[in-house]
Amino acid sequence: MVRIAKETDPTKLEELREKINDENYLSIAIQQLAQILSTEIVGIDEENP
Repeated sequence: MVRIAKETDPTKLEELREKINDENYLSIAIQQLAQILSTEIVGIDEENP
């Protein structure tokens, strides 16, 4: 099956370009990803400690 990409929104693309160059944004994003992955790997249910 061939997948056709959606049309790119130039405004959204520019926002993403700015975010990827923002060190603070990247730091927070990486921390959030690490937390999610750690929780998934260890199998911790954060709602029921």
